Amino acid sequence: MSYREVSEIRDGMRIDWDLPIEMDDGVVLRCDVYRPVKPGRYPVLITYGPYGKWLHFADLYKEQWERMCEIHPDVPTGSTNKYQQWEVVDPEKWVPDGYACVRVDSRGAGRSPGVIDIWSLREAQDFAICVDWAGVQPWSNGKVGINGISYYAENAWKCASLQPKHLAAMCLWEGAADFYRDMAHHGGIFCTFTKNWSQSQVWPLQHGRGTRGYRSRMNGDWVSGPLELTEEELGANRRNFYEDCLAHKLDTDWFWQSRMPDWSKVKVPLFSASNWGGQGLHPRGNYEGFTRAASKQKWLECHGLEHWTHFYTDYGVSLQKKFFGYFLKGEKTGWDKQPKVLLQVRHPDKFVERAETQWPLKRTQWTKFFLDPAGFTMSTKRQAKKASVTYKGLGDGVTFLTEPLKKATEITGPIAAKLWVSSATEDADLFLVLRAFSPDFKELTFQGALDEHTPIAQGWLRVSHRKLDKKLSLPYRPYHTHDEEQKLKKGEIVECDVEVWPTCVVVPAGYRIALSVRGKDYVYPGGASAGLKTLGTAWTGCGPFQHNEPRDRPPEVFGGDVMLHTGPGRNAYVLLPVIPGK
Repeated sequence: MSYREVSEIRDGMRIDWDLPIEMDDGVVLRCDVYRPVKPGRYPVLITYGPYGKWLHFADLYKEQWERMCEIHPDVPTGSTNKYQQWEVVDPEKWVPDGYACVRVDSRGAGRSPGVIDIWSLREAQDFAICVDWAGVQPWSNGKVGINGISYYAENAWKCASLQPKHLAAMCLWEGAADFYRDMAHHGGIFCTFTKNWSQSQVWPLQHGRGTRGYRSRMNGDWVSGPLELTEEELGANRRNFYEDCLAHKLDTDWFWQSRMPDWSKVKVPLFSASNWGGQGLHPRGNYEGFTRAASKQKWLECHGLEHWTHFYTDYGVSLQKKFFGYFLKGEKTGWDKQPKVLLQVRHPDKFVERAETQWPLKRTQWTKFFLDPAGFTMSTKRQAKKASVTYKGLGDGVTFLTEPLKKATEITGPIAAKLWVSSATEDADLFLVLRAFSPDFKELTFQGALDEHTPIAQGWLRVSHRKLDKKLSLPYRPYHTHDEEQKLKKGEIVECDVEVWPTCVVVPAGYRIALSVRGKDYVYPGGASAGLKTLGTAWTGCGPFQHNEPRDRPPEVFGGDVMLHTGPGRNAYVLLPVIPGK
């Protein structure tokens, strides 16, 4: 069994393949280093993850790569694109600027041996060791920055809370932080995303697949290492993250707590970049991390389009270089004048850039829209009489509409709803969808991070998980403990505060805003659209972020009638962040 461990000059860079990094338990991980040919000490950008450092972007994500390059020709321009990889920087756009780019295959993945345990404390510890290894190499200036999308951002939050000595700054591009709330159990309801994801994007790149894996177009060698393991041996060398998540229904034990960042220890300068359309995975962590991290130097940026796009466009790369040039190289990039919050404000047909000074926006007009079952309306007028409406617990639910808006209305920020609920069974799942409709009732949707028909915002709550953390809850962002199940008695009416994830939209005059309260996932009324081969070939509005695992939602528990109650003492509403013009 052999590793490459060679250094060569190619395409204006010195590339060190398969360098070993020994962990504190003796496991040796493998990394590649792309750096300037000229000897010297350079700032380092590092990533650690399971996507195979030798796998070219287009070999598993062909649709994404081709679509991005066609629509955004600035992405492939200025590079041979030989070393493009999913969700990490293109070294050909960074090395000429005097950076060293380090890609580490995480434990058990690609060229690194070991057991895959996704987003575990062990991975965070490995990552911290890799950061400090990079900080003391002869080609390093001692300042290491983390920069990557999704997985490469998600594991950065926990790594930063371990405070590796040489971590100097980090850019977290669309990265979840709380794996219970952001990904696996939305409001306590199990999300099935990680099954297809792990089986299509992680397992095929597991270390030990050898010649049954991918051959790298970067250097002609095997992406998953020289080792040839049987399928049984491969199975023994990985945790089944999907089943582990399903088995841990409450946020009470080491499985979840060990993966959660200690925000008081996240002190490094950070740049958190969020996607308005990332409902179901990323954006919540970007906002929580920005607001809760102890860092004194922190910035937030919010954009749209597909999950992978802006990280690679000139827009995204220029922001990253401005940030890292300031913190890793000490350059006067102008980052000291960068607005604390940079928004790409979303309109039906465009984005308009706007600088802000805080999140949520200080001038927000927090506006309660009360739900009235009598006419299925929502308005700023409180319900004067008691009323109720019943819907099937696993059904399409009910939708409440405003009158046509008299003027264009901007909604930007976190959202919360307060509902009073009873059920014919011992539990119920609430799926909340904030929507907008044109005067002829065509729904306004957007290209989300994945699904091209993503609604304005979504939120979820399992009624038995309604218990709030009183210290962490805010009027506009309820925070649930998820530490016990409070089952319902038949007919018992309970108060539920539902977190709806942050959003941004300018709804035109004449349109209506709507809130749907459903018993199952949102479905775009215009029909299904094409998905992606790695995450499902047909999507209906939620992309791969669905909640239909029968072991989590047995019909005998969640299929009973659900009743929403309104009126004096039970004034149900959705709290919207309405933004007045400056």
